[in-house]
Amino acid sequence: MDPHLLRTFVTVARLASFSAAARELGYTQSAVSQHIAALEQDLGAALLTRRPVAPTPAGTRLLEHAGPLLLRLDAARAEVVRMAAAPEQGLTLAATPTALTRRTVDALPPAGVTLTVLPRDEIPAAVATGTAELGLVDGLAAPSDPLPLPDVAPLTARGIAEDPVAVLLPERHPLARRTGLRLGDLVDARWLDAPGAGLPLAQLRSASGTSGFRPALRYDGTDLRTLMMLAAAGHGLALLPRAVAEQAPGAVAVPLTEPRVVHRTELLHAGTLRGPAATLTAQLDVTRS
Repeated sequence: MDPHLLRTFVTVARLASFSAAARELGYTQSAVSQHIAALEQDLGAALLTRRPVAPTPAGTRLLEHAGPLLLRLDAARAEVVRMAAAPEQGLTLAATPTALTRRTVDALPPAGVTLTVLPRDEIPAAVATGTAELGLVDGLAAPSDPLPLPDVAPLTARGIAEDPVAVLLPERHPLARRTGLRLGDLVDARWLDAPGAGLPLAQLRSASGTSGFRPALRYDGTDLRTLMMLAAAGHGLALLPRAVAEQAPGAVAVPLTEPRVVHRTELLHAGTLRGPAATLTAQLDVTRS
């Protein structure tokens, strides 16, 4: 299966348009049509309907495979290029907002760092494809348990921190005076759905073994201050690392006492570390021990 044809198919399906895909890929519309026809002939199945442009059942199934396949190809290319290239003097780092603790920030080199804040589900792909040399990703986990990461490429994950978590509530919330809260008692509460800034609701459902935690408001950004303001204004609860939650103005951080889970931070990298990336990794390993 030609990866160029596969990439064209994914683009057409995503944009639902042959002409829009041609503009994005820099091809003519005729070339895009030829790519799709060649891929359909190779597989012996119709992959797209034409009016409207939409994947057929076979096309939908191919899309499920195509994303990981193309990402693996990009990751393989990035790793070979890294091996052949001269060591860089700078450092590119992708991180979630809540992974940027005082300890991780203090460990950064004094100069030459390019830091990008991303939603946590985008960081493994950024490291795999070489967009970032290192990734700081975090999530909710049982003590000493690794984070469940997508299998996008051969990545090395190092646990660098495990911190307590707290529920962020408005100051006048009925539970704000509690000394501790159980997650199971908050299943039916109103929550903020902020997967890019806070700990995702899916992780709360997994930790509690329930399907509750209905969102009252969704926030798609990565700015922690916005998330804190939304919680303080009563738009929903949020679960955050305790040290972060305690900094929220107009809100109260109540420790989570049950289940026994922690906010875990892991450092991701691909291949052999060199230069500033190796130095930062060693520094974080030392400060954790």
